[in-house]
Amino acid sequence: MSKSKKKAAALKYDPEQDVAPVVLASGYGPIAEQIIDIAEQHGIPVYRDDSTSSMLCMLEVGANIPQELYQVIASVYHQILLAASKSGQGETHPLLGGKTRHES
Repeated sequence: MSKSKKKAAALKYDPEQDVAPVVLASGYGPIAEQIIDIAEQHGIPVYRDDSTSSMLCMLEVGANIPQELYQVIASVYHQILLAASKSGQGETHPLLGGKTRHES
């Protein structure tokens, strides 16, 4: 896929504040590249799937994921957890329920 055709979306979910995952950012081409670069620089897991990113890019920034996408997002989260457990990050990555060195 060429860089100009790339799509990316960033999600956040805080069960204490959010009823569902929220779209933090989304975009195409250079914006997608920037979203991916920022995530990778901060150690945030990146899940690459063209159809999922297409669906997420259709949503407004700040919008909750609609109930119709819950299964898709649960599947993405599951894949991230599997990858993290294989790499040994599952216990230390704050986005995956672990603690960082700075937390007590």
